[in-house]
Amino acid sequence: MEETLIWLLCIGFAAGLMDAAVGGGGLLQIPGLFTFLPANSTPAQVLGTNKFASACGTATATVQYARRIALPWRMLLPAALLAWVFSYIGAKLVVYIPVSAMKPALLVVLVVMAVYVFCKKDLGQVTRTQALSSGERRLGWLFGALIGLYDGLFGPGTGSLLAFLYVRFYAFDFLTAVASSKIINLTTNLAALSFFVPNGHVVWAWALPLAAANLCGGVVGARLAMRGGNRWMRYAFMALLGVMLLRFVWDMAAA
Repeated sequence: MEETLIWLLCIGFAAGLMDAAVGGGGLLQIPGLFTFLPANSTPAQVLGTNKFASACGTATATVQYARRIALPWRMLLPAALLAWVFSYIGAKLVVYIPVSAMKPALLVVLVVMAVYVFCKKDLGQVTRTQALSSGERRLGWLFGALIGLYDGLFGPGTGSLLAFLYVRFYAFDFLTAVASSKIINLTTNLAALSFFVPNGHVVWAWALPLAAANLCGGVVGARLAMRGGNRWMRYAFMALLGVMLLRFVWDMAAA
């Protein structure tokens, strides 16, 4: 029991740090929960426990970023509202849609992202100064809805996918893109929890200590990102994409 708790705390801290800095914390935390939670835990309980802990770490990172970085709130707030609605819908669809069917499509997306980031050396290295156009804001609302649906339904890599979209389509630097993605990510986590918590899909004995570990990791991850700068974040983002690719290839081969 104590050894299991120690492992979960380590995983939670690492996941919170990784998620705050570049995203993808669920790639660490969800497999850890499937490994260490009791064998009779349902997939919904694993996802609900993960969402609660992730929300705590993401909230911490979000506050730190919002205090230090100028964010496009006119685009983010409506996008967050749409993300909330569609994340709740996605969480309800978990019991009807086989999420394994999404893995091949996501694998293709990850390969395209990895190649694009590798080839575009200046991607995310220049800070955008001009305001978003009305068309760009509406596109951001669409991204919020799509990411919300994906996060409620499946989840891993949500923040990374959204950060890539912001860098690619808005010419944001990596730091602004990651900070912006945290607003949406936090919203989708809370929306999914509004389904998981009332329906008893959170194992509180594990969720509370895991949340504390995520919170601590979120503090460290956000500070590392802001100190490291955009060049460091580009390398970290490419490393994360590599890990995600290996993870999904492994899962599909083992299926």
